[in-house]
Amino acid sequence: MPSQGTIGDRVRGLRLSRRMSQAQLAGPDLSDSYVSLIESGKRTPTPVVARLLAERLGCTTEFLLHGIEPRQRIDTELSLRHAELELFHGDPAMAADRFSDIVKAAGEENAMLAAHARFGRARALEAQGRIGRAVEAFERLRREAAAHPERLAGLPLTVALCRCYQRAGDLQRARDLGAQALSQVETLSVDQGELAVELAAALVETETGIPFVDRVLDANGVTTVPDRTGEVLALWQASVTAAEGEDSALAVQLAEDAIAAGRPARMATRMARIALRWARMATTTTPAMGDLGRAGELATAAGTVFAGFPGETLEHARSLIVLSHVRLRAGEPDSATDLANRALDGLVGIRGTIPAGAYLVLAEVALTRSLDAGAELRKAQELLSVSTPQPDRETARAWRELGDLWGQAGARENQARAYRRALEAVGIHANVPGTAVPAVLTR
Repeated sequence: MPSQGTIGDRVRGLRLSRRMSQAQLAGPDLSDSYVSLIESGKRTPTPVVARLLAERLGCTTEFLLHGIEPRQRIDTELSLRHAELELFHGDPAMAADRFSDIVKAAGEENAMLAAHARFGRARALEAQGRIGRAVEAFERLRREAAAHPERLAGLPLTVALCRCYQRAGDLQRARDLGAQALSQVETLSVDQGELAVELAAALVETETGIPFVDRVLDANGVTTVPDRTGEVLALWQASVTAAEGEDSALAVQLAEDAIAAGRPARMATRMARIALRWARMATTTTPAMGDLGRAGELATAAGTVFAGFPGETLEHARSLIVLSHVRLRAGEPDSATDLANRALDGLVGIRGTIPAGAYLVLAEVALTRSLDAGAELRKAQELLSVSTPQPDRETARAWRELGDLWGQAGARENQARAYRRALEAVGIHANVPGTAVPAVLTR
C-alpha cells in the first residue's frame, strides 16, 4: 500500500501503483484535469467522486478519504470511546494518556481525528486541574478551528476557554469569551443540549449572561435521575471484553451505550451546579425576597440531585452551605446553623473551601447575634490554609469572606491577612499591610 499522506497523495500513489494514467482514472465521468487538481491537493473529492475513484483504484472509500482501512477506523473509534469513558467515569490522567496515544496514531494524515483527540486531551487536562496546560491546548485548537472549520467546531472551544480562564482567575478574559459564545448561541436559539448547558455553567460562574442562564434553567430544569454508574461500568467492561475478543464493532456499540447511559447523570449534575451557583449569587447581592425564594428552591433541588450520587458528597455539602446562606439572608439563623452543621457532618477530615464555608456561615450567625465568632473564624482560617498550586477564584472568595467577617469582629490584623491571602489565591502578591481586596477579583 502506498504512503498515506494526503487524499491527493493516496490517489496519485494508488494510480501509479496500478499503472493508470490520469485520463484512465478519470474515465467518462470526470476530466483528467480534475483528477490532477485532486492529486495536487487543490480539490477535495466529494463523497460521490471519492466512491467512484475508490472503485477504480481498488481500495475502500474509507482509505481514500482518511488514510485508514475500515478495521483501523473502527479500532480508532473504539479507542476514542474508551478515552471518553475514562474522562467521564474513570481517571482523567489515564484519559489524557489515551487521547495522546490516539493523536500519535492519527498523525498528520488524519487531521480531523487528531483534532478531536487533542480536544479530548485538553478536557482531560482541565479535569485534572491543570488549567494552564488546558488553556494552552484549547487556544491552539481554537486557532486550528478558525483555520480549518471542517475539522473542529470553534464554539465548544470558546466555551471551554471561558470556563478555564474563569478558573485561572482571569475574569475579564472569561467574560469576553463568554460574550462571544453567547452571541453565537443566541443566533441558533438553542437553550437545551450539552453545549447550551456548558455555556450556561460558564456564564453563571462569571456572573454574566444571566438571562440566558435563566432560560437554560427553565428549559432543562433541575431534576433527579437514577444513579446508573453500575450500568455504565458494566457496559464499559463488556466493551473491553468484546475488544479483547476482536469484535470491534460490538465493542464500539457497547462503549456508546455506556456513554449514553451516563449522559442523564452528567446533565443532571451540571444543571444542579448551575442552580447552586445561581442561588449562591443571589445571596451575595442585595436580593429581593422573590430572588431568595427562588434561590432556596434551586439550592434545595440541587442538593436533592447531589444526594442521589455517592460520588457527589462534596457538592451535596456545598448545596447545604449555599442553602444555609439563603436562610441566613432570609432572617432564619437557626435554620442556617442547622444546615451548616449538617454539611460539616458529611465533611469530616476534609479541608479546603467547602468546610471552611460552613464555618463562615456559623461565624456570621454568631456575629448577627452579637456573639464571639473567633472560634469559627479561626477554624475557617485553618481549613483554608492549604497550599493553592494555581490561581483559584473560589478560594479567593472564601478568604475575602473571612476577611469581611474578621473586620466585623474587629480583628483588623486578621482581616488584612485574610485579604492578602485572597489576592494571593488569584495570583496577586501584595506586601502592603492592610491591602484591600478589589471585589472584581473575588466575587
